[in-house]
Amino acid sequence: MKQLPIGIQDFKVLREGNYIYVDKTEHIHRLATTGKYYFLSRPRRFGKSLLLTTIRDLYAGRKSLFEGLWIEDHWDWAATSPVLHFYFDKINYAQKGLANALVYDLNRKAEHYGLTLAATDYKSLFVELLEKLAAKNGPVVLLIDEYDKPILDYLSEEDLDTAKANRHILREFYGIIKGSDADLRFVLLTGVSKFAKVSVFSHLNNLNDLTLHREYATLTGYTQTELEHYFTDYITAAKTALEISEADLLKTMKDWYNGYSWDGEHKVYNPFGILNFFSNKAFSNFWFSTGSPRFLIEQMKEQGVYQVEDIEVSNTAFERFDIENLTLVPLLFQAGYLTVKSSNRMTGEYILGYPNLEVQESMYEHLIDELAHNPSRLNTGRTIQDMQRAFIRNELDEVRYILEAILSDLPYEVFDRKSEGLYHGLVHLIFNYLGIYAQSEVHSSKGRADAIVETPTHVYIFEFKFDQSAEAALEQILSNAYADRYRSSKKKITGIGVNFKPDQRTALDWKVAHL
Repeated sequence: MKQLPIGIQDFKVLREGNYIYVDKTEHIHRLATTGKYYFLSRPRRFGKSLLLTTIRDLYAGRKSLFEGLWIEDHWDWAATSPVLHFYFDKINYAQKGLANALVYDLNRKAEHYGLTLAATDYKSLFVELLEKLAAKNGPVVLLIDEYDKPILDYLSEEDLDTAKANRHILREFYGIIKGSDADLRFVLLTGVSKFAKVSVFSHLNNLNDLTLHREYATLTGYTQTELEHYFTDYITAAKTALEISEADLLKTMKDWYNGYSWDGEHKVYNPFGILNFFSNKAFSNFWFSTGSPRFLIEQMKEQGVYQVEDIEVSNTAFERFDIENLTLVPLLFQAGYLTVKSSNRMTGEYILGYPNLEVQESMYEHLIDELAHNPSRLNTGRTIQDMQRAFIRNELDEVRYILEAILSDLPYEVFDRKSEGLYHGLVHLIFNYLGIYAQSEVHSSKGRADAIVETPTHVYIFEFKFDQSAEAALEQILSNAYADRYRSSKKKITGIGVNFKPDQRTALDWKVAHL
């Protein structure tokens, strides 16, 4: 039984060790034989580094590493090329400064190939290295991993000057590539973000962007077919450990870790999440916990945006990532917290939403904790599940108690009438999170109920007010006939008007009526 390649980002290490490799070489062959300049944006821990090291070893002619893979019989192993592989996670720009770090790295790469460079600045060194290496060993394969990291590391307001300085350096550095066409055989840049073309790639406008390309939607990540083919033994072990059927296991795995898509059609699993699931044989937020979304949460709070399901955007929205104009939706999408749910290729319109339960549940918890002023970030998920159990048992007093407990920790600024949106945002987040466990509907032919929770026996219709009255909230439920659509279900229908009193934050004004 082969090992799970958790944290393995180097193809050579993976293949020489006893690790599972999900064969992506047919995709790589298509890239190598149909074009030359490429760019790919994918979230963190999605296989970008493994992809680049695979391409590195392919062009280096290391045939033994590819035995048994699709490309073994479809590649000219004699036609090797020198490879320059820049991995910005290993370039010490934090200590040296980006310009000095590039100078050091370029000289180190030259030494590896037995070359001596005369230039002293990073631009001239890059040009000289490409020219001399191509003259000595043939056209160069250029691979750049995490091309955007020296910018993304400094997006906080206090570090923004560093981000701008690094952006300028990278713009000049990447600009060398376009003028070095004769010295290059293949180029691929990867990263998390896709900066506006006028920002980083203004001097490099000949890249074929694979980010939303339908043919490369499964270039990274695991498809359902790949999961069931390569991880058979681990699926068997997991269903045994969890004591469930294989069908139930696969469905739950899909709900938790599948759903990432860049064309709205092909869906893949996040490799890091699914590998850790197989290792732990337990469902948890493995991928989400490896990175802090605090910057994004702060942006959502600042902009008053808490509902990001079913957002409709045009394809140009994905290119609006620039440090002078950080737009929330591209940030969430490129970081992996939103994905393409559907797309219209004729109009270029996309519907975005959370990819799966891992991301959805974790984002709700972080948002609720942020808005409810809960810095410890403990037990939010359990609290919501307690509320769900109270609904199922028809224990409305317990529901009220839990909701009051969450709202009681609201920061004082919520008591300002101008901050009413904070209260409404938090309430809606709580019920959206609850919707993971209990069916949630909000639409009505005569209006929109604030929240509807449906259990096997009951339908609870909520209307929320701020500094008004529970009676007014309940009257809105009645006058808009929110209950009508549920009459045929034969379930007991309950209307609940809720008013938040800013001067009595520990108690909700609450009115219940059986409809």
